[in-house]
Amino acid sequence: MRYFLLVALLSSFPLLHGCSPTFNWRDVRTDQTPLIALFPCKPDQGVRVVSLGATDVTMTMLGCDAGDATFTLAYADMKNAANTGAALGLWKLATLGNMRARSPSELPFLIKGASVLPQSVQVEARGVRPDGTAVAVQAVWFAAGSLVFQAAVYADTVSPAVADTYFAGLRLQRSEEHTSELQS
Repeated sequence: MRYFLLVALLSSFPLLHGCSPTFNWRDVRTDQTPLIALFPCKPDQGVRVVSLGATDVTMTMLGCDAGDATFTLAYADMKNAANTGAALGLWKLATLGNMRARSPSELPFLIKGASVLPQSVQVEARGVRPDGTAVAVQAVWFAAGSLVFQAAVYADTVSPAVADTYFAGLRLQRSEEHTSELQS
């Protein structure tokens, strides 16, 4: 009887070990925007002024590491919706240029409630980190009104399933939901 109990306990160990979450998915609400993001870890937040073309904007950045990947979300208010398409294009070029990306592939990206712009895209690329080591990225750029957003997953190899879960978790609230939430 002890033997069977020991075998059952040892054989269930991989199942119990598999229950320890590498990704602890949670909704994260961004300050001052209608965006809700599904992060696999609790993100840190920072703010800095950056140039997007001829415009200096205050950019808020969130990020965390889980499962050998870095998950980021950044956003800025361009103050004028007419400037968002150009800003997204410049942002994408800067991101891919900074990592010296090679042969990026690009698809349109749209979430419900986002502005329909040709610069709203999902990109997959390989490049190098600042320390010279190889890195892969899957990233999306999109806008809502005058707000521009970038969400990205950086890793040695980006799991398509994990990136798809992260990007599918990006949701824009209707403006009345966002307004009432800010007033609460």
